[in-house]
Amino acid sequence: MKHTPLQIIYLILAVLGLILTWYYNISFFMDADDPSMSNFIALTGTTLPAQSINADIAIASFSFLIWMTIEGKRLNMKRIWGYWLVTFLVAFAFSFPLFLYFRERTLARTKA
Repeated sequence: MKHTPLQIIYLILAVLGLILTWYYNISFFMDADDPSMSNFIALTGTTLPAQSINADIAIASFSFLIWMTIEGKRLNMKRIWGYWLVTFLVAFAFSFPLFLYFRERTLARTKA
C-alpha cells in the first residue's frame, strides 16, 4: 500500500516525537546527580511554567486516549491498548501521531 502525504507527515511526527523526547530523557538519566524516576517526576513540577505544560499535556493526553479508544473501536483497529502503553512508556508526542498514521492507513484500506 502506498503512503499518502498525510501518512508520511504523521510518521515523521511520530519519529520526531520519539527521538526528541527520548534525547532529553536519556540526557537526564546520564547527567543527573539523582537519575531516579521519582526525581525525574519531581523536577517536572519545579516551576510554574513546567506545571502549566504538565497540566496541558496531561489533559491533551487523556483526551486523546479517550478519543483514540472510541475511534479505534469504531474503525475496528487492532491492539488499541498498545497506544495506551506507548503513551505512558515512551511519550504522548510519539503515540498520538503514530495512532493518526495507523488510523489513516485503516481509513485508506476501508475506502479501497
